[in-house]
Amino acid sequence: MAFRLTLAAALACGLAMPALAATTQVAPKDVHWSFEGPFGMYDQAQLQRGYKVYREVCSSCHSMNMVAFRNLGDQGGPFWSPKYPNPNENPVVKAIAADYQIPDIDGDTGEAIKRPGTSADYFPNPYPNPTAGKAANGGALPPDMSLLAKAREGGPAYIYSIVTGDDANIPAGLVVPPGKHYDPYIAGDMSPYWKGDPNHVPRGGVIAMPPPLGPGKVQFDDGTPSSLQQEAWDVSAFLEWAADPKMEERKQVGLAAMIFLVLFSGLLWVTYRGVWRDVEH
Repeated sequence: MAFRLTLAAALACGLAMPALAATTQVAPKDVHWSFEGPFGMYDQAQLQRGYKVYREVCSSCHSMNMVAFRNLGDQGGPFWSPKYPNPNENPVVKAIAADYQIPDIDGDTGEAIKRPGTSADYFPNPYPNPTAGKAANGGALPPDMSLLAKAREGGPAYIYSIVTGDDANIPAGLVVPPGKHYDPYIAGDMSPYWKGDPNHVPRGGVIAMPPPLGPGKVQFDDGTPSSLQQEAWDVSAFLEWAADPKMEERKQVGLAAMIFLVLFSGLLWVTYRGVWRDVEH
């Protein structure tokens, strides 16, 4: 009897623990993407705008150290051109890379230097080390953006929702700590900051990043109006490409494989009928 009571109590605790540890947030906004579905493809103009948002806004805090400059000129990338099948020869890619200063070592003196980037280099980290990154951001290290769209549930819609979340509409009774910002789309436990009805704790969490985007924050080269939503939409698409640059190639291979399987199935059926046509079943 005692064993049964102990087992029941353990099961009750085990079932209760996820509820206590659960975090709640508002579901990501419903956003349409050109790359959705089995036949969706990246919008190159959008990727170019998204890169500009990353370059002029996000790169001051966030690294993207798994993406090389040459990847920008790969097929399906923001600056792909059939004139330059080798992205290392793409003049746009070269110009973008040269605009960055890359940490390096002087081959003669051994001293630390910085040099203009080349297409073979990877996007540099804005901070020399994680400690410097935390010190510059109130103790929170900005995440690397290389795989961010794949690492977060909701993907690009999650990123779009986070950067368009408005912490100016803080629920009455919510006391946000200095240096933090309320965002309903980020997972968190708001109960430590909630001074209202304990049965109606608002959903969302706190984030160290202030709202990064805003109307006119970036001027797009193609003349697209620079609204908050446009900037967020474009940079989210760019980060989806950064996390999955071979998506178009994968879909094309998959489509070719499906066509082959359909034709092969038809051929097998014709062969089967021909071989067994005169045989009684």
